[in-house]
Amino acid sequence: MDVARAFLLLAAVIAPVEGFWRMECRAVAGYYRIDPLMSPGEASQHVHAIMGSGGFSETATYGDIAGSDCTSCLVTQDKSSYWHPSLHFQDANTKDFELVQQVGGSLVYYQLNTGNGNSNITAFPEGFRMIAGDNTRRDYTAGNVVMVDPPKSDWALLNQTGQDYLRQRALGFNCLDYGAPPEASLYRHFFPGKSYLDANCPDGIRLELMFPSCWNGRDVDSDNHQDHVAYPDLVMTGDCPDEFPVRLPSLFYETIWNTAAFSGRSGQFVLSNGDVQGFAYHGDFMMGWDAGFLQEAVNTCTSLSGLIEDCPLFTIQSTDDAANCKIQPPADVEGDDAVGPAPTLPGNLSPFGACIDATMIPSYDPALSAQPAITPGLEAKSSDGVPSSTPTTLLSVTQVRQAPAVTPTPDPNVNIVSTEYITASDVVREVVWVETTVCVTEAV
Repeated sequence: MDVARAFLLLAAVIAPVEGFWRMECRAVAGYYRIDPLMSPGEASQHVHAIMGSGGFSETATYGDIAGSDCTSCLVTQDKSSYWHPSLHFQDANTKDFELVQQVGGSLVYYQLNTGNGNSNITAFPEGFRMIAGDNTRRDYTAGNVVMVDPPKSDWALLNQTGQDYLRQRALGFNCLDYGAPPEASLYRHFFPGKSYLDANCPDGIRLELMFPSCWNGRDVDSDNHQDHVAYPDLVMTGDCPDEFPVRLPSLFYETIWNTAAFSGRSGQFVLSNGDVQGFAYHGDFMMGWDAGFLQEAVNTCTSLSGLIEDCPLFTIQSTDDAANCKIQPPADVEGDDAVGPAPTLPGNLSPFGACIDATMIPSYDPALSAQPAITPGLEAKSSDGVPSSTPTTLLSVTQVRQAPAVTPTPDPNVNIVSTEYITASDVVREVVWVETTVCVTEAV
């Protein structure tokens, strides 16, 4: 058996998935302050990186995006719109903001995960819309933010399957070093500070976002664009709440940002909404498929390769044709300078939060889980040829990061304050109390 085949079989054992495909949205249709869900008919608060249908606008409807003659994604039948905040670098000397380039656009995973003993997956209906993440969140309350999540088998025992826990664990900030073993998806739930990225992430950072996949079966939208859907009890997989019995395709956004291009420069990375820590990262989705066609794809395209080429239903366009699909900005945002260098973020937003230059504690320990690693929601005062996108394997989406076999090299930003041992029954736990460096920067 070859290695690739063995890898896929192992992935299938770990994740109860019927199949999946990666929608390749290799081109960005525009960077604009447009958000028809949160700011219909007017400029939105912050810039978004927008992928998908050329019919996207401030007032876009299902008919507008589905009726477009182009998409920036590679499958021509997918006229959906996908968007999320863009990433910027603020130079410590000039205080100017520059757009960080995406590496290969974005990947949108359509995972066919089942649960509740039911193998049925229902395609998104026409007009379906939803949001994942929370633009207003300023802290992390699902545990110690620098500690890996407890094993998923323990979440129910720890009473950690409530929707607020699951929403916070649906965000990931993956340090990329292609010369080292990969981090698991959704391994880290905060945006690492620049000094950590410079030292550890030579291939950039991958921002990850899991969407709810349980639906109430009635409403294609809700007032806050979230209440009509819910997460299964393990975020990506697991069982749906009783009130949300219909299983949808599980959407997972991946976007790689070329943070390494700014190595050696003093400054900070900030999302377009001003967030330095990443807790307010979020994403939006508007369904733009023909619903009948999407249901046929859900039923047919069940390969474990994830390749869109392995679905016989899809018509795949060239990357050049996808790159030619651009949205037309309305006059109220046409003058925004999202690329920079610019003295402010579009929308005149200021950075908030404090950068977290901390090494992850690589194994869960309940003795440390409640210890805050940083002051939640600290208001910031801000300071002082790229390879094509490498898709996540199905295994890395589901694997649990294990403690290293040897003691890792100490991180320069983490000081070990003290060590103690706790004995419970026949288990001895070593508790290492650490002090992490938190960068608080001067407001611009």
